[in-house]
Amino acid sequence: QINFVACQLFALLAAFWFRIYLSPSHASSAVRHAFATLFGIYFAVFCFGWYSIHLFVLVMMNYGIMNMASIPNIHRYSFVVAMGYLTLCHISRIYIFHYGILTTDFSGPLMIITQKITTLACQLHDGIGRQAEELTAEQNRLAVKSRPSLLEYLSYLLNFMSIIAGPCSNYKDYIAFIEGRHVHMKLLEVNWKQKGYDRLPDPSPTGAVMYKLCITLVSLILFLTLTKNFPMAYIIDNEFLDKTPFLSRLGYLYVVTQAAKPKYYFAWTLADAVNNAAGYGFSGVDERGTFHWDLLSNLNIWNIETATSFKIYIENWNIQTAAWLKRVCYDRAPWYPTALTFILSALWHGIYPGYYFTFLTGILITLAARAIRNNCRHYFLSPVPLKIAYDVVTWAVTQLAVCYTVAPFVMLAVEPTIKFYKSVYFHMHILSILVLLLLPTRPQTHSVRRAQNQAMLNSIKSK
Repeated sequence: QINFVACQLFALLAAFWFRIYLSPSHASSAVRHAFATLFGIYFAVFCFGWYSIHLFVLVMMNYGIMNMASIPNIHRYSFVVAMGYLTLCHISRIYIFHYGILTTDFSGPLMIITQKITTLACQLHDGIGRQAEELTAEQNRLAVKSRPSLLEYLSYLLNFMSIIAGPCSNYKDYIAFIEGRHVHMKLLEVNWKQKGYDRLPDPSPTGAVMYKLCITLVSLILFLTLTKNFPMAYIIDNEFLDKTPFLSRLGYLYVVTQAAKPKYYFAWTLADAVNNAAGYGFSGVDERGTFHWDLLSNLNIWNIETATSFKIYIENWNIQTAAWLKRVCYDRAPWYPTALTFILSALWHGIYPGYYFTFLTGILITLAARAIRNNCRHYFLSPVPLKIAYDVVTWAVTQLAVCYTVAPFVMLAVEPTIKFYKSVYFHMHILSILVLLLLPTRPQTHSVRRAQNQAMLNSIKSK
C-alpha cells in the first residue's frame, strides 16, 4: 500500500512534467509513447516486483493474438485469454496472500489491463470486421480501423498514468491524447465565434487537478479515522446481533458501508488527477462555458450519496468499469444482458464467493427496482410535495439496498455472508422476488434495439 501511494504521487509529478516538457508541441508521438511506457513498466516493477511479470506476459500474449487471429474472432480469443489468465491469477493469489485477506497486489493492474485488452479487441473488431450499419453510434465513434503498432499497444496498456490504478480508457481517446488532438477534438464541437472567441481557448487541467487532490486528501483522512473504527465484520458479531434491534442493525450497516467508501474515493480520484495532470481526461464544455475534465472519472460522489435508484447508484460508481462492461458484454450479449453483465463483473473481480453473492443479489434487486420504477414512478411526479416524499423514500431504500447487496463483497466468504443475510431475514431477496411476481415487467430497451438493428441489417442484406 505504501508503494502504491508512493508510485501514484510520483506519477502525479511525472504527469505535470510530461504535460509541460513532453507536450505534443515539444516531442513527437513516438517519444511520448516511449516515455509513458517505460515509466509505467518501472512503476509496475517497483510496486509488485517479480509479480509484475504477469502483466507483461498477458500483454504480449494478447499482442500475438491481435496480430495473428482473424478479425471475426479477435475479440473472442482476446476475451477468453485475458479473462482466463486473470482468473488463474485470482486463484493463485489466494494461496500467495491467504484466503479472505484483501491486499494491494498485482491483480489490480492486471484487472485494468484485462479491461483495456478486451476493449481494444472489441473496438478493432468493430472497425475492421463489421459494417457501419451494424454498429451503434458509440461503437461507430470508437471503432479502431487498423491494428496498432507495438509501441502504441504497449503505451496504451502500460502507460504510467493508469498502470497502477487505471482507469480503463478507449484506445482512440488515448491515441488522440498522445498525438495532441485530444482537447482540440472536444473544443471543435463548440462554436467559439458565437461565444466571442477569435481562436480556440487553451483549457488548463490545473484547477481540476487541485480540486481532485482536495477530495483525495479528505478521503484519506476519512479512511484513517473512520474505516478502521467501523469494521464490516462487526455486523455479524454475536453480541451485536443479540443486543441490537433489527432497524438499528440496518442503521449500523449503512454506517459501516459509508466507512468503507473513502479508500475507493481516494484511489480512484487520485488516479483521475494523475491523468488530468498529464493533460488527459478533457471531456468538453458545458452550456455555461465551463471546461470539464471528467472523461476518465470513476465516480461521482454527489450522485452516489444522493442516488434515488439502484440504477443511478451503479451508473455513478466505478464508472469506467461500468462502461467497459456495457461495451464488451451488455451491448454484445445475445440474451440475458443484465445477468451476463453482472456475472462477468463478478468473474472479473475474482473468485471469492462474496463477489458472486453480491452480483447475483444485484441482478435480483436491479430487476425488481426496474419493475417498481416502470410501474409506479409516474404516479409520484406531481405535486411537488409528493415528488419530494417519493425521492426521500427511494433514497433511503436505495442506500439500504446497496448496503445489503455489497456486504458480501467485503466479507468475501460464504459463512459470514449467510450469517449476515440470516440476521436481516433475507428481507431484500424476499421483497425483490415478491415485486417480480406481482408487478408486470416491460420488454428491455436492449432487446428492442437489438431486434431493430437485426431488422435493419436484414433489410440491407435483402437489397
